[in-house]
Amino acid sequence: MNHFLNQIAKDLTNMSLERYWPNFELVAYALYDENSVILFNHPRYNKIPPKSYEILKRGEQFVGNTLILFDGYPTAIADMELYDDYEGLFSILVHELFHGNQYIKEEKRFPDEMLGITYPLTKENVEIRNRERKSLYNALLETDISKKKQYLNEFISLREKRAEGIKEHLTYENLIESVEGPAWYVEIKAFSEKSSLANDLVLEIYRKNLINAVESASNIRRSCYSSGLFMCLLLDELSPDWKESFLGTKTTLFDLIKLLNIAPRKQAIEDVQISPETEAAVNFAIESRKKELDEFEAQIGTHLFIEGEIIALSFDPMNIVPFEGRLLHKNYIKIRINNQEYLIQQPSLTYCVDGLKNIKKLLIVLKNKPLETGDSILITGIGEIKGQYTIQGDTINLVVN
Repeated sequence: MNHFLNQIAKDLTNMSLERYWPNFELVAYALYDENSVILFNHPRYNKIPPKSYEILKRGEQFVGNTLILFDGYPTAIADMELYDDYEGLFSILVHELFHGNQYIKEEKRFPDEMLGITYPLTKENVEIRNRERKSLYNALLETDISKKKQYLNEFISLREKRAEGIKEHLTYENLIESVEGPAWYVEIKAFSEKSSLANDLVLEIYRKNLINAVESASNIRRSCYSSGLFMCLLLDELSPDWKESFLGTKTTLFDLIKLLNIAPRKQAIEDVQISPETEAAVNFAIESRKKELDEFEAQIGTHLFIEGEIIALSFDPMNIVPFEGRLLHKNYIKIRINNQEYLIQQPSLTYCVDGLKNIKKLLIVLKNKPLETGDSILITGIGEIKGQYTIQGDTINLVVN
């Protein structure tokens, strides 16, 4: 992967990024592996030409593909070990750099992630949502303008029908689409530019998340990325200048779709009949969540339960599985206990009260037994946690203040 570094620095410039989005400002970015971080374009690190990057020791902030504040400056990060091809690595960096651009432009549409975790997985909502997403898909692929507008009318009417039952949670969808849809939009443009695949084949890769009923019901947050992307592509066709002022507003992509000159009219939605496809998708989503939590709890190892006052400081909302008052954090979670911060870079299960941040109990499955000190336990890779504990077989119950 090291042979990609100079090419990345050459390809990622303000001028090149403006091909994907107007006034796309380049923030810092970094590629990392298990041990090292290669940092580009960071104002606090001097670069001596012709060297275009700094190599640093990997710190705990470098987890996942995301945007972080590194030394006080927005920095897009990507895990090099996840990509074998240049177009994949390049396009995910463009995606995360767009979030940096949003940060600089003071993006105002970030939603309450609690609404994503508590999203109601009802069969009626999923049924209408699946129809809505198919209408959006058909609208983009349709070449006849009158039929395209008809599909958009269906899309708008179906979404407004859903708003009658889940208004707050539908606002969550609209906001996720408006924050992440444009990031996927620039990502697909970057991928298409660097890939040898034809554009329609690239779109085929991204469309699967839009019309796959099981996928969209299983991960509501991620499914909003594809609906947001398709709205961006439709706006390109029907309102080409939409991007110019988008980042400076609170307007959602759905708002812009409704403002298009397509003369939408309210379509009567009859009593919703639940299709076998929807029944299967909802049942699969529920059973999948239960299975993931059951498999986590059944793992072989030392089961460490931490109980008491635990505050969640940060986590990856893309990789959380909710089920019956419990949250499986599949990637990482950063917590505070006894005024000390701990980063858990492995799956963990939290039992929450009054929202996502207040945790009453946390379960971690450890490969190696922690070191006992009498009034604390020392966990490899996590740190020392003070409290009273009892041990029974492979289970440790640690009570913290």
